[in-house]
Amino acid sequence: MEEKHEIAVTQMRKSVEKLGFSTENYNDLTLMRFLIARSMDIEKAAKMFTQWKKWRDDFLPLGFIPESEVPDELGSRKVYLQIPSTNAPHDHPVVIVKTNKHFSSKDQLQFKKFVVHFLEKSIASSFIEGKEKGDEKLLAILDLGNITYRNVDPRALITGFQFLQNYYPERLAKCYLISMPWFFVSVWKMVSVFLEKTTLDKIVIVGNDEEERKSFINEIGEDILPEEYGGSAKLTAIQDVTIHHLPESN
Repeated sequence: MEEKHEIAVTQMRKSVEKLGFSTENYNDLTLMRFLIARSMDIEKAAKMFTQWKKWRDDFLPLGFIPESEVPDELGSRKVYLQIPSTNAPHDHPVVIVKTNKHFSSKDQLQFKKFVVHFLEKSIASSFIEGKEKGDEKLLAILDLGNITYRNVDPRALITGFQFLQNYYPERLAKCYLISMPWFFVSVWKMVSVFLEKTTLDKIVIVGNDEEERKSFINEIGEDILPEEYGGSAKLTAIQDVTIHHLPESN
C-alpha cells in the first residue's frame, strides 16, 4: 500500500474512534475500500464505516445469513455462483442472476436477507485459506433474457445495488447486463437514477454486437462462463456451492 494511503487509513482509524467505534478487527485493505468509495475523504469514509458497522451488527448478528432464513428466494434457483479456475483471466467469483426466474417478493425482509446471503457467500468464496484479505471483489452478470413484465422489479434492482453501494463498498469489480429487451431500457433509466456514479461506471450493457459479446466472454473467461453464455463451464446454483470455511448454513 502506498504511503499516502497508509496515512489516510491511520487518520481514518482515529476518526472512527472519535465516532465511538473501533477498527481493531479490520485490516488496512478493508478500510481502504471505504476511503476509495468516498473519494479518499477521511471523515466521510469514517462515517460510512460506522454506518456499515451498525447495520452489520443489526442485520447479521450471526455474521452471515443462514439458508434457512431465505428458503423461498433460494427455491427459485435464480442466482448462480461460478468459481474462477486457475486458467481464468481474473480471480473474481462470478454471480449470475437469471431475472426470468425472479418475481416480486411479498416478503421484502427475506429478499433483503437473500441479497446479503448471496453477496456474503460470493465474497467468502475467494477468501484465502478461509481468511479475508479485505479487498475481494466479485463480477456480476444480470441476465435479462426471456423476461416478461411479471419479472420486472425495479425495487429489487435498486435494493441490490444500494446494498452494494452502502454496505459492500468496492466489492463490485464490474456488472454486465446481457440480453436486455427493448421494454427494459426505460426501467433501467429509472433504476440508474438511484445509483452512484462509481457504481454506474462499473456497469456494462452487452448488446448483440459480435465484438461486444466476444469482449464479454474474454473478460469473464471461457473456463468460468457457463456454456449458454459462450463459455465451457457448468452453471451452478449458489446453494449447490460449498464454501468449507463458512459456518453451517442451516
